[in-house]
Amino acid sequence: MLSNEEFIRQSLELNLFFLRIMKEHAFFMEAAFGSKDKSLAQQADTLKCELTTLLAETIMLADGVISPEVLASGELVTKFTFEAERATEFYSGIQLDKELSRMGLCLDKKLTPSISSLLLDQVSALNQKAITATTVLADYKSKLLQDILSCKIFTFNYPLLIDHILREARFYIKILYQLQTRQVVNLLEDIIDQEKFWNRIMAEHAKFIRGLLDPTEVALFETANRFGKVFDALTNQAITMTTQTTILPQLSSKTIKATASLRDFKTAATEGLIQCKIRALAVPLLADHVLREANHYLRLLTTFNARLQ
Repeated sequence: MLSNEEFIRQSLELNLFFLRIMKEHAFFMEAAFGSKDKSLAQQADTLKCELTTLLAETIMLADGVISPEVLASGELVTKFTFEAERATEFYSGIQLDKELSRMGLCLDKKLTPSISSLLLDQVSALNQKAITATTVLADYKSKLLQDILSCKIFTFNYPLLIDHILREARFYIKILYQLQTRQVVNLLEDIIDQEKFWNRIMAEHAKFIRGLLDPTEVALFETANRFGKVFDALTNQAITMTTQTTILPQLSSKTIKATASLRDFKTAATEGLIQCKIRALAVPLLADHVLREANHYLRLLTTFNARLQ
């Protein structure tokens, strides 16, 4: 059973990462509707605002409680996030709470937790609110995907992207439930589960980047295509880990190298979009979003690899 200190720290770290991801999912859906579907866009905006409120609450609770490794990882906020939000808000006309990015950068890097019954209750309540809000968001995504696939709705988002962000929401909810019940996960099973999930996510990121690039961006297209194939192969290898766990350390080391390379590619893409040096059908916030997910996965992989030694 997780200690109170571990429960609070892991909960806040998880929510700091995933609540920002979820609110951005709502934004990406909102921005991709045509004028015919204003009501759906408004629903997405309402979800975005609710998730933004929960993220603000998480930031207020997290100061001095989360680990320096998470703060330094670039998974919560990057050096590009504020500018990516500013540019994306300008392009879309949709308001984003950029102050939360400034607040995220200012979180205390010294781990000085003061574990009180009040904080414990606040974090438990936050987890439950995050479960409720993300479940509503997941239901919205699921219905949207069904309507897209049955040609009832048109959106400028790929159907695979909606399926992709639906899987992320469900993955987040699963981990929240594990925390709420104070489950101590099996290390080996957790590593395999995380690698199967995130390798597929990384592969799809590369394919989305490839598909959003202007046809003139030939070199970037080829690089993104190569990353898609690399992570498809890593996903298939991770799936075999349930029966061949002895080669897990080798696979994790290989995955760290691939993820670090993809992270560097996403970093360059984020900077290029902000500086208007890349031709693409993508707002800068999308690039920063997938960069943070790569940073998150890279931290997990590094932690897992150290524990496997």
